[in-house]
Amino acid sequence: MDAIGLMAIGAGLAVGLAGIGTGFAQGHIGSAGMGVVAEKPEMIGTVILLIAIPETVLILGFAVAAMIILLLG
Repeated sequence: MDAIGLMAIGAGLAVGLAGIGTGFAQGHIGSAGMGVVAEKPEMIGTVILLIAIPETVLILGFAVAAMIILLLG
């Protein structure tokens, strides 16, 4: 394999694994959060914030992939 192929694999892994982790986290937080909202509807803002927090992991994975492609390519 050449360097370009390895960079593409690294960038794909950065985004893909970050996306999988974010999906699992949001699924668990979302299901628990809906249980909280069913009992206390005033907690909806906090639950929405907690669901959005794992999304930063995916954004960071995308940033790493962009650095791999743009800076090393």
